Amino acid sequence: MINAVKGTRDLLPPDTRVWNRVEETAREVFRLYGFEEIRTPILEPLELFVRSVGEASDIVHKEMYAFTDRGDREVCLRPENTAGVARAYIEHGLARAGGVKKLYYIGPQFRYERPQKGRYREFRQIGAEVLGAADPASDAEVLVMLFDFLRRLGFTGLTVSLNSVGTEECRPRYVEALRDYLAPHIAVLGPDDQRRLEQNPLRVLDSKDPAVKSLVSSAPQMLEFLDPPSAAHHEEMLRLLDAAGIPYKIEPRLVRGLDYYTRTVFEVTAAGLGAQDALLGGGRYDRLISDLGGPKTAGIGFAIGEDRLVDVVSDSFRAAALEGVPVAVIPLSPDDRGYAFALASGLRERGISCDVQTAAKGPGAGLKAAEKRGSRLAVLAGEEERTGRSAVVKDLIKRTQEKVSAESLASYIREREKSQ
Repeated sequence: MINAVKGTRDLLPPDTRVWNRVEETAREVFRLYGFEEIRTPILEPLELFVRSVGEASDIVHKEMYAFTDRGDREVCLRPENTAGVARAYIEHGLARAGGVKKLYYIGPQFRYERPQKGRYREFRQIGAEVLGAADPASDAEVLVMLFDFLRRLGFTGLTVSLNSVGTEECRPRYVEALRDYLAPHIAVLGPDDQRRLEQNPLRVLDSKDPAVKSLVSSAPQMLEFLDPPSAAHHEEMLRLLDAAGIPYKIEPRLVRGLDYYTRTVFEVTAAGLGAQDALLGGGRYDRLISDLGGPKTAGIGFAIGEDRLVDVVSDSFRAAALEGVPVAVIPLSPDDRGYAFALASGLRERGISCDVQTAAKGPGAGLKAAEKRGSRLAVLAGEEERTGRSAVVKDLIKRTQEKVSAESLASYIREREKSQ
């Protein structure tokens, strides 16, 4: 037997119904906010992530699937998608068209991590990027859209944790203060955190070591070192979130795990998820495009781990997504299959999903198969119905049935759906 590679998995029906419904909801909400889809390659140049995510980051240092291809090029499977979107933005000259670009993506990413529940080496992300908008209103609108999306998935008690990591003008003073604070406590830091202290002290704030987390709880805060423009940006964003009714809390240790962030960084949490209540993260990256060789372009975005999102989506959303094909069309004999196909085609033309039970051994077997698949209604087609251009609609839950004409079948089912 050949099994799936460790850290990857097959997604099978009926679970894929939930995945599809989550993605359909994302596409619907993002469209309402003016976003359009972008699809970038899974295979990217290794240099793209070394330059964007940061050579000292755990992603580049430990987790990338990187290799040299047959053309002696250093490439990798993308570990995240923002850098790929930035590359595409530069490569295709999207800045020359002017205006703000609102882009979203849905697709797989790859990181060599220890597989565990909700965390895989091949994982899916839903993300969005706004390129060309430097104002704090863009930060606020992204968060409003996120709350809209998550509420439609049934999440409650949503809160966004916020911080500002400043800009390249004001951050050096803070980095120096943080390094001065941590230096006397070097013995508390493990090898990874000592490396982070040397290469990028901000990463120590993101340490998972309990002793280090306790240490940095009293460290200087970036908000105290913001320059006036960054402070004004932060305050205006908070004012807009207040106006939109988005609950937030200031988290001065929040830095996120990527080097390209500037000013706003955030995480969104939901109630009822226990200690692992964070659903997603993101932030502003006003230098990323220019650092990769493009024009100076402001940006802000987020990424959601879809694997975990699907695991913790609300019971009501999951139940609705797992509903089977609502209508089963059952021919009562082999001679009735042609008529059953015609009835099904008429329903599908009206946008009604249906399944023809062609292999059923008689109507009894067809009804059992329809119930097993979760159908609510069965359309029975026999010789009498074929001759009279009609059908019998059987309610598989209430155990009632009614004969209707073939011409009015779709309208009848639509009315039944409205009354469910």
